[in-house]
Amino acid sequence: MQGLKGKVAVCTGSGRRDGLGAAILRRLADEGCRIVVTDLAQPDTLLDSSDIGVTDEMDAVANEIRERGAECITVACDVRREDDVKGLFDAAVEKFGQVDILVNNAGVGYLMRGFQEVTLPEWQLVLDVNLTGAFLCTQQAAARMIESGKGGCIINIASQAAKSGFPHLAAYVASKHGLVGLTRSNAIELADHGITVNAVCPNHVTTGLGAKQNAYYSKLRGQTLEEFMAAMRDRIPLGRPGLPEDTAAAVAFLASDDARYVTGEAMNVSGGEEMH
Repeated sequence: MQGLKGKVAVCTGSGRRDGLGAAILRRLADEGCRIVVTDLAQPDTLLDSSDIGVTDEMDAVANEIRERGAECITVACDVRREDDVKGLFDAAVEKFGQVDILVNNAGVGYLMRGFQEVTLPEWQLVLDVNLTGAFLCTQQAAARMIESGKGGCIINIASQAAKSGFPHLAAYVASKHGLVGLTRSNAIELADHGITVNAVCPNHVTTGLGAKQNAYYSKLRGQTLEEFMAAMRDRIPLGRPGLPEDTAAAVAFLASDDARYVTGEAMNVSGGEEMH
């Protein structure tokens, strides 16, 4: 990819070794970027240690990135809290002098229940992390990019659920549809400053979150896990679910100079499962 060497990339929700965020940062590190790993670090209400990147795992991700030859720091951040978000970008600028790339990846997608059973705290948590978190991080990143006068790139990790509805995921689907709307609005407003804003819409990816979804939906449908996964493969034209590296490759392209004329897009990375 052209133009990524030396750029500074921040990716939220990147503190889990098997997660999408860590895969994205590994790819950007391999392209020559300087890296900021950030995650919640400490469990919270409705967010236990199996759902977030805790401090030790954030450090493990960062060490792996350093072993690939990239400069890297870790910063704890709750994307729901404006002061935390401001502190994240202050730390990035203090260390590296700039922010060039923001990947809004932090998300909650494991609260699966029938719509009538969803509680208000659960609904609010999903929207606060998935949508409000992206709003807050984009505001702070864009301010740094505008101040630098160099422009930048903001990439929102949406989902196939930003294009199509899914049962038992009302809050998640609503938040991801909203994230595409935020992408399009921001692309228009920030273009004058040389900032591109795009979204990536992966289909199912079996990360730690994906494994929880597999277990939930196979049980819901009365299938074994093997039957559920076989049916998934059958409906995807390219014959397999997504890999973290597939989404990471799309992010690297959108962050590169090769995509400098691409903005406001919601790119499917779905093996042909989603085509609109």
